[in-house]
Amino acid sequence: MADDEQNEVQDEEPLDLEAPERGSATELMDHGASGELGPMRHSAAHVLAEAVLDLFPGTKLGIGPVIDDGFYYDFLLTRPLTPDDLPKIEERMRESIAADHSFEFSEETPEAARAALVERDQPFKVEIIDDLLAASKRDGTPMPPTTFYRQGPFIDLCRGPHVESTGKIGPFKLLGTAGAYWRGDEKRPMLQRVYGTAWASQEDLDAYLWRRAEAKKRDHRRLGVALDLFSFHDVSPGAAFWHPKGQRIWRTLEDSMRELQARRGYEEVSTPIVVSERLWRQSGHWDLYRDNMFLIESENQTFSLKPMNCPESTFIYRSKLRSYRDLPLRFSEFGRLHRNERSGTLSGLTRVRLFIQDDAHLYVRPDQLTDEIGALLEEVRESYGWFGLTPRFAFATKPDKALGDPALWERAEQLIREAFAASDITYELKPKDGTFYAPKIDIYIDDALGREWQMATIQVDLVMLPERFDLTYIDEDGKPQRPIAIHRAIYGSLERFIGILVEHFAGAFPLWLAPVQAVVIPIADRHVAAAEELAGVLRSRGLQVEVDGSSNRMQYKIRTAQEQKVPYMVVLGDREIEARTASPRTRAGEQQPAEAWDSFADRLAMESRERKVS
Repeated sequence: MADDEQNEVQDEEPLDLEAPERGSATELMDHGASGELGPMRHSAAHVLAEAVLDLFPGTKLGIGPVIDDGFYYDFLLTRPLTPDDLPKIEERMRESIAADHSFEFSEETPEAARAALVERDQPFKVEIIDDLLAASKRDGTPMPPTTFYRQGPFIDLCRGPHVESTGKIGPFKLLGTAGAYWRGDEKRPMLQRVYGTAWASQEDLDAYLWRRAEAKKRDHRRLGVALDLFSFHDVSPGAAFWHPKGQRIWRTLEDSMRELQARRGYEEVSTPIVVSERLWRQSGHWDLYRDNMFLIESENQTFSLKPMNCPESTFIYRSKLRSYRDLPLRFSEFGRLHRNERSGTLSGLTRVRLFIQDDAHLYVRPDQLTDEIGALLEEVRESYGWFGLTPRFAFATKPDKALGDPALWERAEQLIREAFAASDITYELKPKDGTFYAPKIDIYIDDALGREWQMATIQVDLVMLPERFDLTYIDEDGKPQRPIAIHRAIYGSLERFIGILVEHFAGAFPLWLAPVQAVVIPIADRHVAAAEELAGVLRSRGLQVEVDGSSNRMQYKIRTAQEQKVPYMVVLGDREIEARTASPRTRAGEQQPAEAWDSFADRLAMESRERKVS
C-alpha cells in the first residue's frame, strides 16, 4: 500500500516537531475551525495568549489554532513554563472571561499592520505579514486588508471566527505544554506550546477529562512494557523489539488473516526489502516520496529499503503470460516496510519507521471489480468483527495532483460507487482525498473511548501499476487488455493495529488473542506436577498456558495474573487434583463452577476458535 495512516498518541509533554500549521502564512492567520465549538475554542486560545502575555511580559506570540477537542497557543518565553504556571494562567484567563470583553474586529493596511507589530516587538507576527506581502508581490495581486481581533487590552492578528465576548467561553482546562518548532521547522526557534480544551458545559468537560485520563491509563506504550509485549531502544529508533508475548499476539493476528485469505483464494508472496531507485521512478513514488525513503548506495547504484510493496508485485504478475481465465489473481504479502519518519514524530507503535502490513494486490478484469470490492468490504467487516469493532467507510476521490488519464479516474470512481451500491453499504464522500494514483475506500472505527481511528484502505488502481508497468492479460478474443489493480490492507500496519488494540482493550485481550490464555496456580510445591499435567491438557488444545510454580503466596500469584490481564486462573489443591476438576476464576474476579479438565480445555478451545469478544 502507498498510504499507511499512523495516528499519534500524544504524551504528557510531547516534543511536537511537526506543527499542524504547515507553515503557510495564510494558514497561520486562519486559526478558526468549523463546528459549534470551534469559535469558542479559538476565542479561548486568544484569552490564553492574553493571560501569558500579562503574566510574562516580553513574550513573543506564535499562533493559536483550534485542534481536535481543544486548542493551543505557541509562545517564545524568557523561561520554560512549569506545571505550577498552568493554574496561574488559568486564573488569569478566568478573570478575562469574567470581565466579558467583546471580541472587536478591525482592519489595517498590511503596511500599517506590520508597523504596529514591529512596535509591539512581535517578530513571528511580522514574519506572517512579510510572507503575505511577498506572496502578493510574487502573484501580482493586491493583498487584502489585514484583520485583527481585540478583547480588552489584548489584540491579535487573526481572521476569526470568535464568539461574541469572552464571557461566552464555556468551561475550560489547560492540559499541558510541549516543545514546538516555529512553523514545524527544526531550524527555526523552539517555542513552548500550551494545550487547552473548552466545552459547552461542565459535564462535557468532565467527560472529556475522564476520557483523557482513561486514555493515559490505556496508553499502549505504558501497557506494552507492563505486560511485557514490546520495547523500544535507541539503537533502532522507531522500530519495536517484540517480546515473546507480543510476538504471540502478532502471530495470532497473522494466522487469523491467513486463514481468511486462504478461504478467499489469496496466494501469499514475498518480495525483496532492498529495491533499486529505478522501480520507484517507474512507479512515480520517487518524485513524491523520496524524502520518506531510507536510501542505500552500492556499487554506484542507489537503492532504498522499500516503503511499500505495490510495485514489486507487478514483477510476479509479469513473470508469465496471463489469460482472462487466470483472473482474479490475489497476491498477499506480510511485507516489511521502512519509512524515514522524523524522529520527533515517532510515537510508540502508532508512528514507527519499521512496520509490517497485511498487504495484498489483486489483479482483476473490469467485469470482476464490483464483486471483488464487495468481497473486500465483507473481509473488512468479518475481520473487524473478531475484535467487536464496527467499520465505517469513506470514499476518497481524485486529488488535484493525480497521475493518469482523467477518464480512467472517472471510470474507477464509477465502479467503486457501483460496488458500494451492490453491497448496500453507506459511505462518507471525501472529495480529492484519494492517493496520487487511485481513488480509495478508507475504513474507520471508534475505539472503547470513542476515539476515531483510520484503519484499512482499499485502492482501485487503473493507472500506476497497470499502465506504468505495462500489465496485460489476453482476453477471449486473444487481444491484450489492461487488468485493474486493487491495493488493499485490512489491519494496515500490524504495529499500529496492535497499539490500537492494546488501548481499545486496555490490555485485557479477548481469550483468542491473549498472549497467555490461562495460568495454573498450584497451592503448594506438591501440586506443581499436577499443575503441569493440567497445563498439558490445555496446551494439547492449542491454548497458551503458564504454570506459576513460584514460591510466592497464592493470593499474590492470583493478583499477578490479574495485573497481567490473563483471562483465566485455575488454582489447584488436593481436592481439585483428586477430582481432576478445575474451578476457573476470570480476570474480572468471577469464580466459575468446577468442571472436568477435559471439559474445561474443550470449552476454552472452542471460545478461542470462535474468536468471541466478551
